[in-house]
Amino acid sequence: MTNQEDGNPLVVLFLVVMVDMIGFGIIIPFLTFFIDDLASAKGIIEIGFWVAIMMAGYSLAQFLFSPFWGMLSDRVGRRPVIMMGLVGNTVFFTVFGLSSSLFMAFIARFLAGAANANIAVAKAYIGDISDHSNLAKRMGLIGAAFGLGFTIGPFIGGELSSPAEKWSLFQGTIFDTFPYLLPCVAASLLSLVSLFLAFSRLPESLEKQSRVSIEHSGVSMLKEMFQDCVKVLRLPTIGTMILVGLLFTYGFTIMHAVFILFTEMAPLEGGLGFSEAENGRIFAVIGLGGIVVQGGLIGPMTRKFGSPRLLGAGILITGLGLTLIPYVPSQSPWLPMILVVILIALGNGLFQPSYSSILAGLARSQNHDLGLVMGAQESLGAFARILGPLTGGLVWDATFRSEGLLSKSTVFHLCGLMMIIAFSLYLLVNTKSDLESE
Repeated sequence: MTNQEDGNPLVVLFLVVMVDMIGFGIIIPFLTFFIDDLASAKGIIEIGFWVAIMMAGYSLAQFLFSPFWGMLSDRVGRRPVIMMGLVGNTVFFTVFGLSSSLFMAFIARFLAGAANANIAVAKAYIGDISDHSNLAKRMGLIGAAFGLGFTIGPFIGGELSSPAEKWSLFQGTIFDTFPYLLPCVAASLLSLVSLFLAFSRLPESLEKQSRVSIEHSGVSMLKEMFQDCVKVLRLPTIGTMILVGLLFTYGFTIMHAVFILFTEMAPLEGGLGFSEAENGRIFAVIGLGGIVVQGGLIGPMTRKFGSPRLLGAGILITGLGLTLIPYVPSQSPWLPMILVVILIALGNGLFQPSYSSILAGLARSQNHDLGLVMGAQESLGAFARILGPLTGGLVWDATFRSEGLLSKSTVFHLCGLMMIIAFSLYLLVNTKSDLESE
């Protein structure tokens, strides 16, 4: 372990992960509008499908490239890999904003996801410079950076969209021609600042004698990852809990693809008529709610109620919030929508730390390799984040013009159904012997 000060390396890593999450969240408020513009120029009407492709492509790239970046960092060190990811962020955020076709936008988004797959390397860096006494606290910085990045990203994306319509300074400029370039440039500049800090203030954490040669290809590592997932899913209790997390993530990310497809619809069509900025503010509320719950409330609530109860409550509260989204009234929608998204933020904030705590406790109590179990959980979670948006986009395209049983509400009902199934599986393992002591 290298002797690093608490300050600079951890601050830089915090910024790296936060910028990664800003890059993920910054497109959420305007993505549907952007895709609609690009698709309309080509006569394409399957907007939900293309929104889903953009989101799923980003997650797919992270899933595919995470093993490669981790493997490369074991060979050449953490610092150069982290900086390569920041260079990719700086370039591909702006390329996305300049996209003039759906294909160009998809490629830029996919490559941005590949660059952002170095979050695992940031975690490895923390592991290099930490010991048992401070590892958990320092890893908590990653979670805090996630929450803050997901709050800032959508807010920036919404407020800086279509600047020529808001400020005369941008009229007749490139930002008038490309109305969603400005938030992407802002993300690129943040990434560039992080790159400068990493270059000037981030020392290497992995000493040369600790580095290893690459003995496995990326394909073999993906194969091994798949085998580990199958192995963990077959474990008693742990396998069922992994499925609970997978279904929760799947249902939650279905919403990511369709939320703004619903809110941007005109009120006469059954939507809310929200702008990019209004959608950004809504997602910022979700992010802030998550920060409040996970940063302040989860500790006292866990001591009072226990992780198992909070996990079950988190599933049900999230499912209720997701199901209520299409029932927000088009007249005076702000207060009802804020209440709905607070439910979603509260439920998710209760679920995530409780789930991780229970899963780690089960792995320890059954004497299983914690790295194996948590690694499989991360891999399957990534798969759910790929499948969720794809499902949401396809179901939306198939149902939003219909009325009755199949309608624009169907996809949100599907989110709620996934939560009901997840809660049912949770009940199967929530026995005194299995969970109460965790």
